[in-house]
Amino acid sequence: MKRTAWFGSVLLAAACIVPAPSSEKAPERQKAAGPPAQPIEVRNGANFEDKVELVGATLAPGRVAPGEALRVTAFFRVLAAVPEDYMIFVHVEDVDGRVDRLNADHAPVQGSYPTSKWKVGETVKDEFTIYVPPGMPVRGLNLLIGFWDPKTDARMKLKNVDAVRHDNNNRILLAQVPVAQ
Repeated sequence: MKRTAWFGSVLLAAACIVPAPSSEKAPERQKAAGPPAQPIEVRNGANFEDKVELVGATLAPGRVAPGEALRVTAFFRVLAAVPEDYMIFVHVEDVDGRVDRLNADHAPVQGSYPTSKWKVGETVKDEFTIYVPPGMPVRGLNLLIGFWDPKTDARMKLKNVDAVRHDNNNRILLAQVPVAQ
């Protein structure tokens, strides 16, 4: 899968939630005006095909500027066996719809812990970094997340559509992140 230069490494650990080191280096960060924004804490509960629940996430910092990185840590509870090896897709979209979407699709645990190996009852921690391109003229970003099978291009279907924010296309609106200019 092709990655863009704006996205960093994906880290993921399971059960005991031990973070893995990254071999990729982050681009230089610009200094934001003022102290960093407090992290955004999100509780979710999205149920994907009664197999995986998106429990919640932390996004830090809670506000980014163009040229900076946003660190996302998502937690997934395994509800039932997942026989397929799904990818986690992350779509980053301008809240006003004026700028092209950024993608941060990735394999769980940098490919070392595929969904077919996830164990029922465990909580899987998925960490990834989103780099906001320098000069990106947006006031905020929508982070949409879900699972897709690269063999069939099918997405896991959202079961509890009335309980979570989504776009009717099996993409969960994880959070809106303000962008400082």
